[in-house]
Parts: sequence; structure tokens; C-alpha cells
Amino acid sequence: MKRQKRDMNSRAFDRGYQAGVGGRSLDFCPHVEEGQRQNWVTGWREGRSDQWDGLTGVSGVHKIRAI
Repeated sequence: MKRQKRDMNSRAFDRGYQAGVGGRSLDFCPHVEEGQRQNWVTGWREGRSDQWDGLTGVSGVHKIRAI
């Protein structure tokens, strides 16, 4: 559990993915550091793509990792 909390890049990707699936705007990225911001944006793009493909709700559960 502690290792997961320390891995900020992985958490940024996961949070970005959740924001993308939820339909939030790219402007809501909370990160300033370039590496974390890039991971958040990458997750957001993948989440938006999955939302457009219809992988929301139960059909998209397999893509979300436990946080």
C-alpha cells in the first residue's frame, strides 16, 4: 500500500483516466510537474477514448485499477 501511495505517476494516470471516463475537461488537470501532468493527460485521453467507445459503467470496470 505504501508503494502505491509513493508512485505518484501511476496515481496521476489513474486519476486522469477516471476524469476522462467521467467526461471532465482536460483543463481540470491538478498537476504542475511535467511528468505527473503528462501521465494524467495520457490517462485522461485513454479514459475519453473508452468513454467514446462505450466502455462506461459495468462494461469498463475491467480497465479501472483499485486505488
